[in-house]
Amino acid sequence: MSMLLILGIIGGLGGTEIFLIVVVLLLFFGGKRIPELAKGLGKGIREFKDASSGKSGEEKEVQKKD
Repeated sequence: MSMLLILGIIGGLGGTEIFLIVVVLLLFFGGKRIPELAKGLGKGIREFKDASSGKSGEEKEVQKKD
């Protein structure tokens, strides 16, 4: 459901708005920090999904070994 909400919000943005958001992000964080921020955001989302589905750290390790 949250993915639909995100797509709905993004769907309402035009090319100009997305461009302005990217420019503002570059001005605030710089080109070197954005990949770090995206990586941290991805890890946070992954941990949230794992926690909400009930996976523990041990279960993830077993799945990686298979």
